[in-house]
Amino acid sequence: MTFEAVIGLEVHAQLLTESKIFSASSATFGGEANSKTDPVILGLPGVLPVLNRRAVEFAIRMGLATNCTIAKYSQFARKHYFYPDLPKGYQISQYEFPICSAGFVPIEVDGVKKNIRLNRIHLEEDAGKSIHDPALAGHDTLVDLNRSGVPLIEIVTEPDIQSPEEAYAYLTAIKQLVTYLEICDGNMEEGSLRCDANVSIRRKGDKNLGVKTEVKNMNSFRNVERALIYEINRQIQIVESGGTIVQETLLWDANANVARSMRSKEEAHDYRYFPDPDLTPLIVSDEWIADIKAGLPELPNAKKQRFVNDYGLPEYDAALIADSKSLADFYEAIVADCPDYKLASNWVMTEIIRVLNEQKISIENYPIPAKNIAELLNLIQNDSISLKIAKTVYEFMLESGKTAPAIIDEKGLSQISDSSKIEPIIDEIIEKNPKQVEEYRGGKDKVIGFFVGLVMKETRGKANPAVVNQLLKEKLNG
Repeated sequence: MTFEAVIGLEVHAQLLTESKIFSASSATFGGEANSKTDPVILGLPGVLPVLNRRAVEFAIRMGLATNCTIAKYSQFARKHYFYPDLPKGYQISQYEFPICSAGFVPIEVDGVKKNIRLNRIHLEEDAGKSIHDPALAGHDTLVDLNRSGVPLIEIVTEPDIQSPEEAYAYLTAIKQLVTYLEICDGNMEEGSLRCDANVSIRRKGDKNLGVKTEVKNMNSFRNVERALIYEINRQIQIVESGGTIVQETLLWDANANVARSMRSKEEAHDYRYFPDPDLTPLIVSDEWIADIKAGLPELPNAKKQRFVNDYGLPEYDAALIADSKSLADFYEAIVADCPDYKLASNWVMTEIIRVLNEQKISIENYPIPAKNIAELLNLIQNDSISLKIAKTVYEFMLESGKTAPAIIDEKGLSQISDSSKIEPIIDEIIEKNPKQVEEYRGGKDKVIGFFVGLVMKETRGKANPAVVNQLLKEKLNG
C-alpha cells in the first residue's frame, strides 16, 4: 500500500515593531519577567485596545511580497481559550476577514519548482509564557506576560506540501522573505518564527483528505523536517496495522525524537470566535497599499536574477549570496570597488562565509569593511599578489584590522613578476632535477606542476604563477 503525505503549515512571525499590537508597552524580546506589561496586556477593566499602524503596514508588506490580495476591509475577532498566560481570557486575532488572502510562495526542491498556495495571512496578538519548571516554581506554574500582546502575522498555507523536504524549502523561503522585508528577525530560538504543521496521509491517487493531526513546538527548520518524517511514518504504521488515526494536537519532543499527544484537536467553533466590539473594522485605502508597494525592497528571487544578469554570476553563486539580504548587500559593496565580480563571489562564498561560520557571527559583525576586501581582491586582479599570498594577507587583516597594502608592505609580500629575478631560481631548480626534466621532455606535461611548486616554495609564494609557467615552458622546451 502506497501513501502520500498532505501537509499544511501555519507560521507565526513576530513583527519587528517597537510597541505591542494593541498597547504602547515594549515589544522587544527578553527583559525581567512581567516588566513589559500595562493595563491592556493585563486585561484590566475599562481599558481599550488601540491598533498599531506599523503592524498593519508590516502585514501588508508580507501580503504584497507573497502575491496576496490585500483586503480593504478586515476585522478583528476574539478567539476564546482559557490559559494562565492570557489574562483577558481571549486572544485578539482575525477570523472571517483576514487582511491578506490567496497568495503563493514559490519553492524549489531537487530542481522541481512549485508554488505553495497561501490561504491567508492574518494579524493577531501573541500570548504570554507559562513556565512549568520545578526548579523555579515547584509544582506551581509561573507566568511571564512580556510576550503577551506582541504583534504576529500567521501565514497559513493550503495543504499543498507533500514532503518534509518541501516543508523545509517553504520555511526557508518564508524566513528569507520576512528578513528581506525587515518585518521579522526570523530567529526561531527566540520564538520570532514558529511553525505548526497539519499532517495527514492518503493513498496515492485518492482525492479525499485523511484525518489530520497538528504537530506543535518545533523550534528549528530541522526539527520541523524530523517531526514531519516521524508523524507521517506514525500515521502510515497505524493505517497499515488496521488502526484509526485520531484527530489530535501533538507536541514535538526533539530530545526523544517523538511527537506526544497534547490534547484533542480543536475546531473553529471550540474557540467561539466573534467580532471584537472594542476594535472598529480595519479599512485600508488604495493609496496606502500603493505607498507600501512602492517601498518594498528588491525580493530574493529578483535579486538572484539581477546578480546573474548584471554580474554574470552562475546561478549557484547568485542563489547562495542572495539567500541573505545582508550578505548580498555586502557583496554589492565589494563589487562597487572591484570589477572582477566572479573573483568577489568566490571570495564571499569561501573566505568570508568560512570566517562567519568559524566565529559564529553574522555578516553585520564581520570585522573587515567591504572596501578593504575590494582592495585586497584588486591586488590579486592586477597581479600585485598571488591568490595564495592574498589568503595569507587576509588572515593578517582579520588579526590586525590593517589594510592589505599596509600588510604587504610590512611583511614584504609583493608578488615577484620581474623575470630577471625568477629566471635564476628556475635555472637552479632545473639543474638539480634532471630526472623530472627528462620526464617532461619525454611527454609528461603534468611534471611542470612539480617545478612550479618548487619555484613557489623557493619564493615563499611570491612569484607570479603566470610568469613562472611561461619561463618554465620556455626553458624546458628549449
